Order: sequence, then structure tokens, then C-alpha cells
Amino acid sequence: MAVVLLNEQRTAVCDHARRMVADGLVVGTSGNVSARAGEFVAVTPTGVDYGSLRPDDIPVVALDGSVVDGSLRPTSELPMHLAVYREAEDPDGAPVTAVVHTHSVHATAVSTLVDEVPPVHYILATLGPSVRVAPYATYGTTELAERMLAALDGRRGCLLGNHGTVTYGDGLDAAYHRAQQLEWACRLWLVARSAGTPRVLPPAEVEHVVDRLRGYGQPGAR
Repeated sequence: MAVVLLNEQRTAVCDHARRMVADGLVVGTSGNVSARAGEFVAVTPTGVDYGSLRPDDIPVVALDGSVVDGSLRPTSELPMHLAVYREAEDPDGAPVTAVVHTHSVHATAVSTLVDEVPPVHYILATLGPSVRVAPYATYGTTELAERMLAALDGRRGCLLGNHGTVTYGDGLDAAYHRAQQLEWACRLWLVARSAGTPRVLPPAEVEHVVDRLRGYGQPGAR
């Protein structure tokens, strides 16, 4: 049943894992992605070159972490993915059906400098009223998952201190787009900071954009 149910998700996981490498959001086998359907999650395997991934290579797990299909071991960051599916709540109530975790260079650099991403551009409002940096914890641990959840409270993405990014959405396209926008905003701040002292948007303006974005796009789009 899981094999039939998750074929679409397994294919999407493969496609987006390869896309992360092509877009420079990860290097080698770092970073990971997952997609949920019902009580099952398709997630990238650990230590496998994304360029060679096929849908059949994608493990399928239950929400308790047990593998229900596939011969390869899931990513070591599985606790983080499952924590999002079990506990994260989209600020607008959208379903949470995909998670993207990157090691993108600019976002990771920013995670070593600040406790919150400076709001140099309104695009950050697509993730929430601010983007927090979760304090560092060892990869693959429940401690990291807990710190990530605290940073995600009321947000659709966060930075992981000295580590990378996590974003989620209703579908991998939405989650991936947020990872791209977060990386872009971090790069923008670093470029501006290298030239001087960037002007940042006041919290009230970011909140205003958050409200405006609730009616943005086509009906049903996330």
C-alpha cells in the first residue's frame, strides 16, 4: 500500500534532491527533502549521491520513524523531518506535506552571525513575521529537532545555527521555493553588509506584508 500511495512523493523527492545540488543549495549528499501523504513520509536516504537516485531508492517511513518500504536507510535528519510533520503548524492553516533542509552557503553563513535574519527585504514575510536562528545542536538529534520547532513557531522556515535551513509547505514546490527565497535574502543581507550598514524594514512593515500575502496569488495556491 505504501509503495502505491507514495509513488508521486518518491518521484518528487528525487527531483527536488537533484535540484538542490544543481541550484547550489547543498554539496554532495548534504541536505535532505521529504514529502508526506497521509501517515507515510517519503524521504531521501542517507549517504547516497542524489544524481543517481531513483524513486525506488527513496525510503518510506511511518510518522514514528519505522521504515515501511525501501531497502535504504533514511536520512540521519529524519527526527527533524518527522518533528515538523507531527508538530509544526502553518500560520495560515495550510497542510504541512513537504520539508526541505539545505546547507546553502549564504543562509548558513548568516546563521553564524545573528539570532534572527535581518529583514532587508519583504520576501522574508513569506516565511513569517521574522526568521529565527535555532541554536546549534548536533545533527540528527532530538535536541536539534526541538530547537528547530521552537524557531519555527508561527513561521514556515528557520535557520539552524552553524548548520543550514529548514522550510516546509504544502507540497515540495512550496517548501523548495521558500528555501530559495531564504537563501536569496541571506545573500542580499551579506552583500549589503559588506558594503556598509544595511537599512532594515521595521517589524510593523513586515507584519503588514504578512497580512497582504494572505491574499496573494491564485486561489488555492500555497
